[in-house]
Amino acid sequence: MRRLLLTLPTPAENLALDEALLDWAEDEDAAWEFLRLWESPQPIVVVGRSSRVLKEVDDAECKRRGIPILRRSSGGAAIVAGRGCLMVAVVLSYRLRPDLRDIRRAHAFVFGRLADALRRRLPSVALAGTSDLVLAGEPPRKFSGNSLRARRTHLLYHGTLLYDFDLPLVAACLRMPPRRPDYRGARSHAEFLINVPLPRQTLVEAVLEAWPTDGDVSAWPQARVAELVSERFSRDAWNLQFG
Repeated sequence: MRRLLLTLPTPAENLALDEALLDWAEDEDAAWEFLRLWESPQPIVVVGRSSRVLKEVDDAECKRRGIPILRRSSGGAAIVAGRGCLMVAVVLSYRLRPDLRDIRRAHAFVFGRLADALRRRLPSVALAGTSDLVLAGEPPRKFSGNSLRARRTHLLYHGTLLYDFDLPLVAACLRMPPRRPDYRGARSHAEFLINVPLPRQTLVEAVLEAWPTDGDVSAWPQARVAELVSERFSRDAWNLQFG
């Protein structure tokens, strides 16, 4: 697995790079795997591939605040990211990990591995729902959500780690999600979300422990990122297609 610690200048480029790494591994038809860490320097709203924007996002409030709304290629509901929210992406090979073709096993393996690394630093970390990490308690509170995109030879698994995020911004930008895990119940965003009480560097160390790498990516797929930005991530026809 190769490591890429890279935040690009724009939200569209950052979303495109996750997908470009998946495309790169697929196109080469090799057992390539990547770990990427990044953190948006500005607030962004990112909706899931099939999300209906008006049902999940307060688009008027986002416009008032100048917060862009983008659509990722993986599933799940809308999130808000920005400073204080570490973004983690892994591209994994089915050739090396054939069990991951089972989506349930993929969820359990990927976020279970990260949970184990975090738990060595904070014992109250636990798994909840399909792909959430929480701080155990009554009730548990979520600090990480994850989603995946499966392709022919690889999958992309990416998500969030809240550690110093402006949590009231989530309530300002997002409506209550139409689908909620049972453990959430009817709790509001303010009651449900929490920043994990670990510094950023400790989170980075935990991620690198969960996903050992054997070197850095020497040249990332810049041309594919530019194509994806032009064709998809900079266009309202993609980002807002399910209004």
